[in-house]
Amino acid sequence: MKPARTLDTTAMARRADRVPALSFPPELPISSRMDEIVECIRAHPVVIVAGETGSGKTTQLPKACLAAGRGVRGMIGHTQPRRLAARTVAARIAQELDVPLGAQVGFAVRFAQAWGEDTLVKVMTDGLLLAEIQHDRRLEAYDTLILDEAHERSLNVDFLVGYAKKLLRRRPDFKLIVTSATIDVEAFQRHFDGAPVVSVGGRGHPVDVVWREADDDEADPIAACLDEIGRARPRSAARDVLVFLPGEREIL
Repeated sequence: MKPARTLDTTAMARRADRVPALSFPPELPISSRMDEIVECIRAHPVVIVAGETGSGKTTQLPKACLAAGRGVRGMIGHTQPRRLAARTVAARIAQELDVPLGAQVGFAVRFAQAWGEDTLVKVMTDGLLLAEIQHDRRLEAYDTLILDEAHERSLNVDFLVGYAKKLLRRRPDFKLIVTSATIDVEAFQRHFDGAPVVSVGGRGHPVDVVWREADDDEADPIAACLDEIGRARPRSAARDVLVFLPGEREIL
């Protein structure tokens, strides 16, 4: 575990220079509310973002924090409940900012990490952040924390929510963003003493549901299913395929 950092003025200036050019995809609903979100982050210690599925909250909120001047005194910590999500979210943010993964944008999960001294946004599992608290009680390595998927209300998330509230009293420089697609806004707003809420709509896409009979003789039923879908649709119809798999091993 890397120790917490105490940054001097020179180091902070270097980190500020490392902030990449920011842009927000216009097709994402959250982009139209970005000015409001950035101002809320600057003005309030806690911001609650109720973003529906497809709003773009997960990838764009770290960039909103950068636009608000965060990530200079310490990193912007961004938690995800699962390891795969942490890695893919970090990779997507790095791609949008056109920086190498592990540089300004990094990740840390159990058994794997890619981040360094100049990392501004660090995506990690909530369990890993809990482990860091044992060595960095005031989370001095971070100036901002984004708690994503807060609706899951796991033991990890509940502990972090309670711990962050106490931390805010001891660190006036600290910022907290709590977000989820189905967050209980009233409960979180009461917990954080009337923190401002920004609600963002989502976006939907037409979906075709196709059922396929299982064949026990197939060596790789998933590949066979995808091949069948590919043969059934014309090449000109560029569409995405959503596949539900039983575990991380199958996904990778």
